[in-house]
Formats: sequence, C-alpha cells, structure tokens
Amino acid sequence: MKYPEIENYMLSKKGSIRVEKAEWDAILFRVSDKMFAMLGQDGKGHDILTVKCDIAFGEMLRSQYRSVFPGYYMNKQHWNSVLLEECDVPFEVLCEMIDDSYRLIVASLKKTQREQLQ
Repeated sequence: MKYPEIENYMLSKKGSIRVEKAEWDAILFRVSDKMFAMLGQDGKGHDILTVKCDIAFGEMLRSQYRSVFPGYYMNKQHWNSVLLEECDVPFEVLCEMIDDSYRLIVASLKKTQREQLQ
C-alpha cells in the first residue's frame, strides 16, 4: 500500500478491519461488516480514497479541494472520493473525512453492534 499513514489511521478506529477485495482491486475498511472507507483506483488507474460524508460536509469539501469529487462508483450524494496522487487535501482533513465516515456507519449499526464498539 502506498498510503500507510491513511491505512493506519483507518485501522486505529475501534472494530475496524481491513478486507482485500480482489475483484475490485481495492482494500475495504469495515466496521461490523459495513464499509466505511475504500482504497482503490478510479477508471483511469489513479489511486483514490472513498469515504461516506455528511452531505453538507461533502459538498463543502468538493468546492474547496480539487482532489475531492463525488464517490467513484458510489452514491454521489453520500460518498466522496479523493484523488490521492497530487492530493491538495491536508492529512488532517482526510482524517476528518475518515472520522465522519466511521461515525455515520457506526450510527447505522444495530444497537447491539454499537454497544460492542464501546
């Protein structure tokens, strides 16, 4: 993986697991079997990070950073992708995006699954 600091940050999340998805040529990061992030490539072979974001937060990021665009092969409202090559998004903002995605996914889990993460 070319982006160990991003991968390590995602794995630091409680309950986070890394799953290689060979047919997508991607690495998924899941919590309780729900994906909160994906490292993969777009149709042109560029490395991307895809995360779920609050709609308003995602729109703000898209308008502020040229590297952020609607989620590649995902719901364009809720998911955003970040072009990692020549990325203009600071690492701290990437972490905020990952945090938001993790929070949204954990909130969607069943109560018993959320309790296991506490």
